Amino acid sequence: MENKINYQEILLQKLAEIKENGHKPTLCLHACCGPCFTFPYELIKDYFKITIIYNNSNIYPEEEYHRRLNEFKEYIRSIKADVEFVEFPYDNLNYNKDLEPLADDYEGNERCRLCFRKRLRQGFEYAKAHNFEYFGTVMTISRYKNSQDLNRIGHELEKEFSPVKWLDADFKKNDGYQKSLQIVREHEMYFQEYCGCKYSYQKYLEKKQK
Repeated sequence: MENKINYQEILLQKLAEIKENGHKPTLCLHACCGPCFTFPYELIKDYFKITIIYNNSNIYPEEEYHRRLNEFKEYIRSIKADVEFVEFPYDNLNYNKDLEPLADDYEGNERCRLCFRKRLRQGFEYAKAHNFEYFGTVMTISRYKNSQDLNRIGHELEKEFSPVKWLDADFKKNDGYQKSLQIVREHEMYFQEYCGCKYSYQKYLEKKQK
């Protein structure tokens, strides 16, 4: 049986180190949507100079992509978040070419890991090109995302994109997911009902029709 690593404990230790050192490192932070950004940002905002990257061409259909993006931007404005925001071009057609051979895979398996890897690789590339000290993602806040997979992929890519360091996290731990839901309710945010890709969208539609 796999020994699971407590990545949230590692994050908390890192935040304590940063506070003690008195240096606020730069962080390139991948975020998939506003709801997933809520609690992670509240937890780490005082420890990093944050630039958000929105590279989520996996989201389908395009109207959904823009709905999530606009909701995210509105939330950032509403809380006056001290962040930079970088949006990558939306290109769902080309993004899915690597995923199509795994179209029949079940959610949470290899297709999802490939999707994680594609976006995290893009993030690391951006972080290295712009001299960020850290790169991370908020996706571990989701109950439906495997935090062990995400952090494992992050550490594999970290070796390739040195000196950028991967920011360990499992934001759903310690009631993080419940705290994110509370913020979503308080701000009356749109809370999507499927992960994002066309495969999860299809499953969502099938479920609605039952």
